[in-house]
Amino acid sequence: TLTSYGTVVTLKAIIGSGSRTGVDMIWGTAPVYGHFGLDLTGPNGGVVRIEDVVIEDVSAIFHSVMFDWVDVKDFGALGNGVTDDRLAFEAADAAAGGKRVIVPPGLYAIGTHLTIDNPVQFEGQLVMADATRLVLVRGYDLDTYTAAFGGELPGFRKALQALFYYTDHVELDLNGRRVELNGPIDVAALAGLTTFTTRRLLCNGQISAITASAWDTTVMTSVATYSTANSAKLTAVVNIAAVPVGARVSGTGVGREVYVISKNVGTSTLTLSNPLVGGAGTRTYTFTRYKYMLDFSGFTSMSKFEIGSCELLCNGLASAVNLPTSGEGFRITDCLFNKPKDRGVTSSGFGCQDLTIDRCNFISNEQSLSAQNRSSIVFNVNANDSKIRNNRASRFAHFGVLAGTGHIILGNHFFGGDEDAAGIRRAGLVLTTPSVKSFVTGNYIDNHFIEMTNEHDDQPNLTTAFSFGGLTITGNIFVAMNMAPWFRWIVITPRGTGHYVNGLSVTSNVFRAVNGQVDRVDLVDETYATLTYQSFRNVIFEHNVFNAINQETASPLLVAHVQNTASDTWVVDGSAYLPFAARARNVMSVVAEGAITNAANVAQFVTNHVLVEQGPNSKLIHVKWPSAVKGKVQVVLRCDNPL
Repeated sequence: TLTSYGTVVTLKAIIGSGSRTGVDMIWGTAPVYGHFGLDLTGPNGGVVRIEDVVIEDVSAIFHSVMFDWVDVKDFGALGNGVTDDRLAFEAADAAAGGKRVIVPPGLYAIGTHLTIDNPVQFEGQLVMADATRLVLVRGYDLDTYTAAFGGELPGFRKALQALFYYTDHVELDLNGRRVELNGPIDVAALAGLTTFTTRRLLCNGQISAITASAWDTTVMTSVATYSTANSAKLTAVVNIAAVPVGARVSGTGVGREVYVISKNVGTSTLTLSNPLVGGAGTRTYTFTRYKYMLDFSGFTSMSKFEIGSCELLCNGLASAVNLPTSGEGFRITDCLFNKPKDRGVTSSGFGCQDLTIDRCNFISNEQSLSAQNRSSIVFNVNANDSKIRNNRASRFAHFGVLAGTGHIILGNHFFGGDEDAAGIRRAGLVLTTPSVKSFVTGNYIDNHFIEMTNEHDDQPNLTTAFSFGGLTITGNIFVAMNMAPWFRWIVITPRGTGHYVNGLSVTSNVFRAVNGQVDRVDLVDETYATLTYQSFRNVIFEHNVFNAINQETASPLLVAHVQNTASDTWVVDGSAYLPFAARARNVMSVVAEGAITNAANVAQFVTNHVLVEQGPNSKLIHVKWPSAVKGKVQVVLRCDNPL
């Protein structure tokens, strides 16, 4: 507007793509060229002279080559929290060429998936739907995502979501920061995937559960039918829609750590992680669904995922990790699991194939409870070939419940004691496959015992399958204190008839009782059935050390038998030493020490033979001579057939 004569008026305007200070006319990034003019207003009759019209490029003021950044507002971003700014972000990223992309203060709505290839600095925050991904190729860490979404939790969720897509990174670094969870994270739902087989790593931070109702355990009961003809199913499940997938099943005939893998509401059928041992019938079952900070069970198949150098601070509110339904190679290393409410690492399906847990520390939420009152478990597996190495666990009900075979249990320290006098102790390791094909080596087994059982066998009576064995227990330290004298460190619990021991090696271990005496180290729990002792094969107990143990255990067993009265039958009794109250099945050697004499002390040069499995319980050896003699022999006997 021209208001007076003889006045020089200078007009300036800056036309730019972005809404920012100094830009008068915002054209966005779409125009290619424009027409510029002046619209003059004022009193009629004036004479106007236009001295100059100058148009010049001032891009360098906003996009100087000397700057190491580009601003999303220069490319049309509004930051009003409503308008979709994704195209402006993509334009800024395309123009950056390795410079930082700056996101100034504001709320930027992003309508669809966004990938930023260049480094990015967030001063403002993004607004994105849960299913919409943000991939930061040059800023993939928790700090950047936290800045992008205004907090550790929303940032962590978006960063974890992006981990399953191309970010040019195989790991999500939490930058040593703490993320507080107010409920479980369903990782598969977050990722929008059900299968994933590429290596990924979550590392270097703390994930902490905070008080929220979302952690409450879901418990319900239902009537269902079980048949050994379909051993992985429960059928005719009443109110099946209310049964949570991933729930632990308990009730008559249900072994430890049996879970619901899936359900078919239309057929009222549940698929189980392990068969039931109780036989066919219709019963009431309880279904308990624990809540996990990181729940991967929504993946029907997942391999090679890793968690490393993280603290999972459960605070007695949540369990820690639930593994995928199937898959292999899940790995957890150098982590601290602090006070899991129910479970540290659960396999509710078969995603535990080749599971590795290395150098982790598990601290129980049940420290003050007597051992028999604890219910929390460090881990379980249902598949084969787990590697459990160099971990520490304190005061859980069980360290591990392992179905499957091929396990390596190496260098762990698991402690299950309490302050009770003559306290009850629980199994540290529960091996539920009879022929387990595993070794337990170099562990510190502290106020726990090893239990071999077949509680996940729907037909527990032995027919043609392998029985208990395939297990090497070597070089371990077994300690118990303040325990009852009937405590044992190696226990076999057969759940059906016909079972025996085949291929058990217990060598070079140290067994020590503190503040009390232990009667012996081995036991057959005959609550359900006993063993078939005449079938023992390849059972070795040797080179072990026993401290404060009333009765040592050995096989092969060297017995020094002294016969003071001449007899043609010498009865050799080593039964107290034989493992699991077994029979004296074989004699490896009988060697005379000194002369064998008759009643008149005249040396007799005679040959003996032996009879095995003598006496009322088949636990004695008879050394037979052609005539009545006396003397001393060294007898090496065994509780088994060696081949």
